[in-house]
Formats: sequence, C-alpha cells, structure tokens
Amino acid sequence: MTEPRAKLQVEQAEGAQRSHWHDVWQQFKNHRGAMVGASVFLCILLFVWVGPLLWKVDPTYANLLMRNKAPSLMFPFGTDELGRDLFARMMAGGKVSIAVGLTAMSIAICLGTLMGVTAGFFRRLDGVLMRVTDLFLALPLLPLLLVMVMLFREVLSSRLGPEAGIFILMVVSIGSTSWMQTARVVRGEVLALKEREFVLAARSIGAPPVRMILRHILPNTLSPITVAAALGIASAIIIESALSFLGLGFPPDFPTWGRLLFDAVDHLQDYPNRALLPGIAISLTVLSVNYIGDGLRDALDPRIRGR
Repeated sequence: MTEPRAKLQVEQAEGAQRSHWHDVWQQFKNHRGAMVGASVFLCILLFVWVGPLLWKVDPTYANLLMRNKAPSLMFPFGTDELGRDLFARMMAGGKVSIAVGLTAMSIAICLGTLMGVTAGFFRRLDGVLMRVTDLFLALPLLPLLLVMVMLFREVLSSRLGPEAGIFILMVVSIGSTSWMQTARVVRGEVLALKEREFVLAARSIGAPPVRMILRHILPNTLSPITVAAALGIASAIIIESALSFLGLGFPPDFPTWGRLLFDAVDHLQDYPNRALLPGIAISLTVLSVNYIGDGLRDALDPRIRGR
C-alpha cells in the first residue's frame, strides 16, 4: 500500500510543478507538422548562419573563367554568368532574407500590440485607432511599398550606404505596413480581458492603467502575439523576395533569395536550377514557419490543448 501511495504523491507533486509553458511544449511536441516545420527551419538557419563559417567563399567574388559551371564538388550549386559561387550566394542571401523577416516582424508586432492594447483598453481612443487601422488595411500593400522604396531609396543609400540604407528601408517599410492584423487580434483579446475579475479587482484597488496593462493585460495576450509573430516572419520574407524580384530591393552585388530569382529570369531556359534553388528555399522557409505558427496556435489555445 505504501508504494502506490508514494507514486501517487510523486505524480501529484509533478503535476503541481508543471507550468503553463510546460503544457504548451507538450502540446507543441504532439503536433507533427509543427515539429517537422521546426526541424526544417532549424536546418535552414544552420545553413545560412553556420554554413558561411565552413564554406569560406566570398559570394560576391566574380571569376569569368568559371562562369556558368554545372554543379560539382567545387561548386555544389554551380556558378552564375559572372562566375560567382551560387552555394555561397544562397547562404548569404538566406541570411539577409531571414534577417529582414525577423526585424520587420518585430517592428510589426510592436506597432500592432501598441495599437491593439491602446484601442482595446481606452474606449475613447478605440474609434480613432480602429479607423486608422481600417485605412491601412484598405491601402494596396505592394504599390504602397513600391512608392516608399522609390521615394526613400536614394536618400537612405547616400546617407547610410547602399547595404545599410536599403536594409533599414526594407524592414521599416514592411514592418510599418504589416501591423494591422496583429492590432485587430490584440484589441479583441484586450476587450475580453479587461472585463475579467482580476482586472476589475486591480481597478478596484486603484491600480493605474499602465500597471494594469503591463501586469495583467499584456501577459495574457502573449498567445495571439506569439502566433502572429511566427506567421509575420513568413509574410515579411515573401514581401522582401517580391520587392527584390522586381529589382527594387538590395543592390545586385548584395544577394538575397529574391535577388537571385531576379537574376535567374534571363537565364531561365538554359539554367533553370538558378531559379529553382532560391524558389525552393523561400517555399521551405515560409512553409516551415507557417507550420510552426499552426503548432503554436494549437498549443497556446486552452480549448484545444490536451486533445
């Protein structure tokens, strides 16, 4: 009788020590698509961040004697029309594309969270902020981005340099036009949370609005914010690739996956692998991030967790 009782006590102690994030991780592990997506995304990150440390070839070095080479041991992905190593350019381009996605997503999440929390918590500002959100939602995204790039590209490039200037322009442009969905989701969560008992109790004891937002509202909106962040990375990578494909992204000697697609258009019939490689990389990255977002959504939803 003592062993079953001791085992029951151990299980109860372990259950008491389990945290919310432990349950989230257990549910996330049971989502096969999310685990496959996380594995693929981790491999892509290792390829673009660790790969250049092992494959020490300058992606911008041109050797006309080695141009248009087929894949080999010396050039695993071949070379382009200027003799540049496509394997090194794929790693360098992936680093830039993912960095743009992460940075632009961070800007969009911060703006969306700020707008959503302010609109949901302060009733007087709700109408004005939501009309601003509707205005941004009504604007066509791609033409707006094209106008922003055309207006500020030369100015930032001359002041900060072509690489840093275009990077800042891309992340600010994408981030400042991608926050609307996050703002709507966060606003809905805040509207429901501010009527809960713990928020009413904090208000009854005289807690200031900023303290209620930071201590009670924001921690309980992390679930939709986390899901929006995961899905926002994929959206930002696609937008950056589209702009680079149109020739309005980074300069030609600064590779990104979208720029590699743009450079491969003129040689698509003779060398289709030059378009397939960055296209597959973009597709795998976006698909893996979307699966991670689906897994996080299921794991963070208490109504689904445990099924």
